[in-house]
Amino acid sequence: MADVSLAPQYAAGWDALRDEPGPDTVRCLGLYAKLSAGVTVVTALDTGGRPTGMTVSALTSLSARPPLVLACLRGSSRTLAALRDQGTFAVSLLTEDQDDLAERFADPSVPPALRFTDVPVRHVLGLPVLAGALAWSVCVVVDVRPYGDHHAVVGRVRALHVGGGRPLLWHDRTFRTLT
Repeated sequence: MADVSLAPQYAAGWDALRDEPGPDTVRCLGLYAKLSAGVTVVTALDTGGRPTGMTVSALTSLSARPPLVLACLRGSSRTLAALRDQGTFAVSLLTEDQDDLAERFADPSVPPALRFTDVPVRHVLGLPVLAGALAWSVCVVVDVRPYGDHHAVVGRVRALHVGGGRPLLWHDRTFRTLT
């Protein structure tokens, strides 16, 4: 009798959700582009006490009691390194007219010091918060875990402010506003 092996999907223990390779990066990014998100700038201080920051669209509330936020930062970012070193960070939720700040803090070719040039900031508990932001929070790092090319950062909110206005949104690879 000939040796007949079953196709992988029929083999014992086969789990399509876990064992299939999944879609490629381009298709995944296409899906992620359809997610709408508020645009934030995460800031921290490096080991020399200099400000650093980056634009982040992957930020969400995690818990109200205790107050926790979850931010996803690129694994190679200077901001991630700074908040890991110092154990603190701030989040500024941008208003619809702050797309220039979002672009500046998203551009990897702009050095950290230049990102803050002529940008009004206030210091809350020692951390730079962007003036005029729709809302902001200052957080203590609770946990940082790597997932693929990003790190999930959990922060416990220690101070916050909520102002008025409308948020800047990121959808389909462009900045948008509410209508």
